[in-house]
Amino acid sequence: MPPDLRALPAQANRKPVHPAIDEKKINDLVRHFYGRVRQDEQLGPIFAKAIGDDWEPHLLRIVDFWSSVLLKTGRYEGQPMRKHAALTDVRPAHFARWLEMFGESARELFEPDVAQVFIDRANLIARSLQLGMFGVDGVSGASGNAKTGLQG
Repeated sequence: MPPDLRALPAQANRKPVHPAIDEKKINDLVRHFYGRVRQDEQLGPIFAKAIGDDWEPHLLRIVDFWSSVLLKTGRYEGQPMRKHAALTDVRPAHFARWLEMFGESARELFEPDVAQVFIDRANLIARSLQLGMFGVDGVSGASGNAKTGLQG
């Protein structure tokens, strides 16, 4: 079922983070970005090992995640920290590569202000995952703010 048909009814207190971001933009970014990830020498093997050959369920889950983060749909029900902590091949430097590629994808697809919303949220998510997985504050190797190591 298309992501926009799976959205939960909007509640009055749930407002999208940016008015130009919609389900189509989220779906486009997720598919574009993870298409690139699959081809990446660093990240591709890690994702292939974790996901296998059938990426569609993963992509739909990630679309739900971003819909919950940016559109406040509440569609995503999962435990990303637990899932990522189980990935023994992931190292702190992989987060920098993920963010680099994510930022490139967002900037390729969207106008600067929309791309920046995605990038800022991705940085916060990466920082949280790194703190939980490695006790590291920030994303090792990412360009950007010197205090946190985050872009943006």
